[in-house]
Parts: sequence; C-alpha cells; structure tokens
Amino acid sequence: MLKCKAVWQKLAPLARDSSTLCRQNMKRTVLKCGCRPTLVPRAQMSSKIPGGENMAYYILVGGTFLGAGYYAYKTLSGDKRRYEERITEMSSRSSPLSGEQPMTFLQPELKEEAEPSEEPEAQIVEEGAAVESEAPVLEGGEPQEQTAEGAAAAEEEGAAPPGPEEPTAPSETVELTETQAPAAEDSAADPLGPEPVAAEPVAAEPVAAEPSATEPVAAEPLAAESPAAEAVAALPEIPAHAPYLLIGGGTASFAAARSIRARDPGARVLIVTEEPDLPYMRPPLSKELWFSDDPTATETLRFKQWNGKERSIYFQPPSFYVSPQDLPKVENGGVAVLTSKKVVHMDVRGNKVRLDDDTEISYDKCLIATGGIPRNMQVIERAGEEVRKKVTLFRRISDFKSLEKIAREVKSITIIGGGFLGSELACALGRKSNESGLEVVQMFPEKGNMGKVLPEYLSNWTTEKVKREGVNVITDALVKNVSFKDDRVEIKLKDGRMVTTDHIVAAVGLEPSVELAKSAGLEVDADFGGFRVNAELQARSNIWVAGDAACFYDIRLGRRRVEHHDHAVVSGRLAGENMTGANKPYWHQSMFWSDLGPDVGYEAIGIVDSSLPTVGVFAKATAKDTPRAATEISGTGIRSESETEAVASRVMPINPTVPLAPQQGDDYGKGVIFYLRDKVVVGIILWNVFNRMPIARKIIKDGEEHADLNEVAKLFNIHED
Repeated sequence: MLKCKAVWQKLAPLARDSSTLCRQNMKRTVLKCGCRPTLVPRAQMSSKIPGGENMAYYILVGGTFLGAGYYAYKTLSGDKRRYEERITEMSSRSSPLSGEQPMTFLQPELKEEAEPSEEPEAQIVEEGAAVESEAPVLEGGEPQEQTAEGAAAAEEEGAAPPGPEEPTAPSETVELTETQAPAAEDSAADPLGPEPVAAEPVAAEPVAAEPSATEPVAAEPLAAESPAAEAVAALPEIPAHAPYLLIGGGTASFAAARSIRARDPGARVLIVTEEPDLPYMRPPLSKELWFSDDPTATETLRFKQWNGKERSIYFQPPSFYVSPQDLPKVENGGVAVLTSKKVVHMDVRGNKVRLDDDTEISYDKCLIATGGIPRNMQVIERAGEEVRKKVTLFRRISDFKSLEKIAREVKSITIIGGGFLGSELACALGRKSNESGLEVVQMFPEKGNMGKVLPEYLSNWTTEKVKREGVNVITDALVKNVSFKDDRVEIKLKDGRMVTTDHIVAAVGLEPSVELAKSAGLEVDADFGGFRVNAELQARSNIWVAGDAACFYDIRLGRRRVEHHDHAVVSGRLAGENMTGANKPYWHQSMFWSDLGPDVGYEAIGIVDSSLPTVGVFAKATAKDTPRAATEISGTGIRSESETEAVASRVMPINPTVPLAPQQGDDYGKGVIFYLRDKVVVGIILWNVFNRMPIARKIIKDGEEHADLNEVAKLFNIHED
C-alpha cells in the first residue's frame, strides 16, 4: 500500500492536468462553439508532449490503476488466506470435553470480542465483502488476527483447558469455572456490557459471557454432554447480578418486591436477609400468637386472628419464591430470597455490595430496608455475661420462640418499657399468667403505659387496664443497677426499690440499622436517625430506603421516621413503584395500631406525641367497639391491610348529640384524640374506633384550623349505637 501511495503522488500532476483537458473538451462538445478561445494551448497538453497525442497519457494512467488494483487484491487475498489458515488450525484442536466440538477460549482482557461462530467461512465472506467495499476496513483485519493470537497465547499460559493429548482432571474443571466468574461479574457490573455481547454472532458459544444475564441457555449445550461439563456450566448459588436488589427481608422489602413485580412483571428481584426465615409480619409476634389455643402455634407460626380466621405469619409460602440460583435464568423473572446472609459493604459507584462471606453482587437498582436493632440498656450491658443471658431483646421469630419457652419454665418475667411493644407483651404474658401462675412485672419511667404517646388521663386509664390483665405495673421506675444473684436477676431502681426476677425483656426502643451508611457514603439524620432520603424515598439516583431505617420528608408533616407495620407496607410499596420509574412523593399517611388484648385497641395516624396539645372526645363503648369486632367487620387481622390510599370522599351521617369533653375518672370506652401543632391537627388517635382511618387521613391532609374539634369528631360518628 505504501508503494501505491508513492506512485500515486508522482502521477497526481498528470491527473490534475488531464481533468482540465477533459473539462475543456466537454464544453466544446456540448456548447459546439468553435469560436471560443482556447484556454490551454495544444502545445501544453497533459501528456507534456508538445503537439503529441493523448494515447501515452491514457496508457500511463490506466496502467497505474490496474497495478494498484492488482496489489490491493493480492494483499487482501493474502490476509484472507492467513486468516482461514489460523481459523482452521484453531478448529482442528478438539475440546477436552468432546472430541468434535471446537474449543472456546475465554479472554478477560478482550471480553467484548466475540468468539468465531460454528461457520467461520460465512463470517469470512462477510468480512471480505466489507473490506472490498470500503478501503479503510483493510486495516480492520489486524484486530482479528490479534484476537486469534491472543487466544493461542491464553492457551499457552493455561487460561484454557489442554487439548486431547492432556486430559482435564475434575479439579482443573473447577478451576476453569472460577476463572470465568470474575469476568462475568465485571461484565454484569457494566450496564453497557450486555448490549455489544448480544449483538455479536456467538450462537455456538458454549460458555455464557454473563451468567447473570437473562439468557442462560448459552451454557446448556456444554452442560448436557458430561458430568464435567455440568460442573463448568453450573450456576453459582449466589447470583453475581440482580437487576433489583433489596437489602433486608422484612415487611418493607416484601412490599417493594410485590410492587416491582406488579409494574414490571418480568422483573428479577433478589432479597438478601440475615435472618434464616422468609419475609414475615412482625405484629403477631407480640399480639395474636400469644393468645392462640393451638399448642403447636409456636412451631407452625399459624394463629387465629381476633375474628377467628387462621393464617400464617409468613406473607407467602416457599413455593411463591424462586431459588437464588435459578433467578438469572427463570423465564418470567421472580422474587428470590437469600437467607442468612448479611450485606457488610456497599459500593455505590460500582453498583455492587459485598456479603459477609466476601461474595459480591452487582445491581441496577437497590433498596435498603434493613429495619432496626432492639435497643439495649447500658446498665444491662455493663452487668456482665450472666445477666445478659437472662435478657431478651424482642424483635424476631427466634425471640418469640425463646420467650414463649422461657415463660413456661420460669416463675417471673419483668418487662422494662412502657411503649407499644412493652405494653403488648405485658398484656399477652399477663393473660398467660392466669393459667400458669407466672408473675409478670412491667416497669417504665413514665407515669403510665404509653405515656409518650397518650395524654396523661388516657395513659393512666390504660395502666389500670393492664393491671386488670394480671400485670404488676411499676411506674416512675428508673433503673439504676442490674445484678445477678442466686441464679436470679436483681433490678435496683434509683428510688431504692428492688425487683427480683428470673428473666428480663428489654423493650426500650429501636435503633435504625444504618451500618451501610459509612461504606455507601449515605447521610444519616442527626435528629431522627435513619438514612436521610427525599420525598420519593431516594438516597441516591439508584438507591432507595424504606421502612424503619428511612428518615423521609413527609410533604405534609415534614421530616419523619416511623417504626410501624403499615409504614413499612406503604413506604415499601412506594419505593418499589419509584424503582420502576413512578417518581411518586410520599403523600399517603400511614397508620399504626396497638392492641392491649382482644378488647382494647387503637389506631393512629400522623404525629402522636403526648407533649403536644390534645383534645379528646369520648363516648360510651358498645360490644362491637373492640379489636375483635373490628377484624370481624374488615375480614382481616392486620387492620392496615384493609386500608387504601383513597381519602374519605363522603362524610358519614352525623349524630346530632353533642359530645362532651373527657372528665377524670370516666370510662374511656371509645373516642377520638386530636394532636395539635400551631392549631392545626397533625395527629389523630381513634380509641376503640375502627374503619374510620380515611376520614382521619383527609383531616390531616387538608391541614386546616378548626374552631371546634367537637364538630370534627362528629365525622367519625362515635355516638352511633
């Protein structure tokens, strides 16, 4: 080619002069104007021969072009012949797994280059046609030769299995699988990686370039030939890539997975949880399971709801899920749960996480729903190993099973904490004490049960209700010291009182699990705790947070963090929708509820804080104003499941009776408590009033001042018989 270029440079002046002569002759012929003056004298023709003919010019130019064409043809033919010889040499080497199949080489450095197909001749013809039609492609043959040479070099270095003269041992087959894994992970981590691979003609390639892709059939031809081939083609137990990765196996993760699948039916969702159980609901652990008459309920985790219907604590049976190993190749996608695995590191730039066994999983979109960890007391942590063995931090299924067994073996249990969990467990164990003689003690620093939530008069009434359940309630109790003596635990209070017990249940709150914040570079809210996210529950462009661990911006009530079942459902569902492109803000106010047995319960929404001004409107309760009756009407034991995102569109009939303000000593059978901030209702508790939450939600959404909340209470029709 360089010789042709040099010859052409010498002939260029002749070509330019000849073009001038051609233009002049054409003008004379077309215009037929013989009188037009000649621009170039005949003595200065392009042949440079004064007065000569053009024949020498034509011969010279024509010979030049013929010579250049012959040289190009010879060069292309030589390149094509060498390429065919190299392909033939490579194809003649038989595979160690089959004497007839051509060998496939793995090239991590050139992972975007496709291997030759089963029909190399057709591919060569196509490449030759491209070379002949476009001159610059002539140099494109060099990368193809480098690819073949790189494959041969890889074979010499041991990257590929040996030929038929050197049989491959089973251990070498495993080594090949491990060699392929890093390249597959790199390809999966690159969002642009699968596209060029899919476009290449690799129909006969037996090893998939990306095991986490949606086309695992590339491994089938090799896997069906021999047991050694199955070892090579076997998918890893933990997929290297998950389009939707959900960290945490609680309610928020399951709600998000269900929402993702609803909007993207072919989605592949992987849930990673450090618990050994499939996703389950936590409320029955402190409620209905304790009141079950079935002696096997602790093992089966099936319970009767207040309405008498039986159900399982698990959201779905095992048949609902696909195995993590099959997730990359399942035809229509699915939800897989990777149990007993913990995410310990998160690389937001590389879009991947690392598990506690050093396995890495890449993702396209990720949800953090790690929930929280039960908070322990410092006096207990300092008390020593003997005391810590006698303490339960109640949160999981294993905690429920352990405490249920302890309750049947010991004589006394002390619950420290007067919030939702502590009061529910106190009532549940107190009911059990009537049958077994178990002594149940509940202590807390407030003046009454749920003193941080309920106004003082209602908190005191609730405390009396808990006492009637058989619980010894100790108020204004500040724990000073905990010690171990005579195989029992002694709890000393700051006012000098002493309580001796066999076991302690610490229910003093929840710490949001934000261990991934440091490695991921995510912001943790200094006031509320939890990952700080926007109104769309987004912490980064492809990372969302839901459930107890999310400190979100409520477009109506400002920044919040909520630790309740319904919030986990609502936030998980919203995060799942936004992960599929919905871009919805958190506008639906979640509710929460608590039951002190089957006869007393309440539902709440918004900000319910006893430090805020409150207005309560109460009425006399009837037999149907109980949690048991409410579940019979709604048909579900988890009352939030009957909730919808729709706000109240119509007002229920108003009873003309004017409600009265509560008086000390009244029997607060049912009623409505309004929590105010700047004269605006920001929270509502429906005390033994059920199936009215859409009305409460609309009041908070409107955000208006109300001159007379007694009139607002009429909307809930609490005086209806």
